[in-house]
Amino acid sequence: MRMESMKKRRILVLLVLAAMAGSLSERASGGSITKKAWRTVRRVNKEGPYLGLVVPNSFELNPLLQSSNFVHSPRLPWILQLNAGISTQLLLTLFDVKGVVHFGIAGNANSDLQIGDVTIPRRWAHTGLWNWQRYGDGPNDELALEATGDYTRRIGYLNFSDYDAIKEGNLLNSVWYQPEEIFPVDGIPEVRQHAFWVSVNKNYYALSRNLEGLKLPQCINNTCLRRRAKVLRVENGCSANAFVDNAGYRQFLRNKFDVTPIDMESAAVALVCRQVRVPFIAFRALSDLAGGGSSESNEAAVFSSLAAQNAVDVVIEFVNLLH
Repeated sequence: MRMESMKKRRILVLLVLAAMAGSLSERASGGSITKKAWRTVRRVNKEGPYLGLVVPNSFELNPLLQSSNFVHSPRLPWILQLNAGISTQLLLTLFDVKGVVHFGIAGNANSDLQIGDVTIPRRWAHTGLWNWQRYGDGPNDELALEATGDYTRRIGYLNFSDYDAIKEGNLLNSVWYQPEEIFPVDGIPEVRQHAFWVSVNKNYYALSRNLEGLKLPQCINNTCLRRRAKVLRVENGCSANAFVDNAGYRQFLRNKFDVTPIDMESAAVALVCRQVRVPFIAFRALSDLAGGGSSESNEAAVFSSLAAQNAVDVVIEFVNLLH
């Protein structure tokens, strides 16, 4: 596709939707990409380099498709794949991409912010890799395989008994958060590195400061937020294969890791970009309170569409700043 700014500048963008499958997901019997798909890739790359947009699902994509800034190029195909990490890897492997912008909605762990605000974290962590400690062991007991370098106690742990009404303890004990293993393209082959926090690109992050005064809507239909939504740069965000709708875990993530947005994809995209050394940034609009809201209302059902639109509005402005 291409996007057109207010000044009618053409910006070539490769769009990857992490929840749908398209023509390039076809595979030959041997697992390789088909000849037809390769011809498409070569044709696309002739007009590169590109900025890659990675979107979690069609709900978060639709506001972009409906925007006047979006113009579908009849000569360039849609690139649709499964899984955020795999999609990003394929995007960077097959196409001439010089930077990745990820956007969508997220839960909010920061009580200083409100639904509708768009956050730009300085770094991301994948908080879904655990070493689940056996019953009876404590914080000072060595974890399984810790001595070989596979696991660590440096990052910290969640003790389930802290949230248990039974004072005698909890058979589930503790889970220790672990960094991911990575093999950067500029590292020593077959020598692993570890990454828990992955920082976004410094230049992208500095440029995003110009978005903080952007005016965003306050109401959707007849329902309004207590104030107009804002764009804010924050310190941390985190991702895991878990939809967080629990006040206790929300508060734990905030206290332990100082995170604001909680989602399920951004860290995967960040880790892939870290491995191949491609600039990356993520924009996440807050659509719910991750379990910290009122039990009498479902704020996600009310404000998700407003948050999705806000995320798209901010991304369009960022792309215009880049070009």
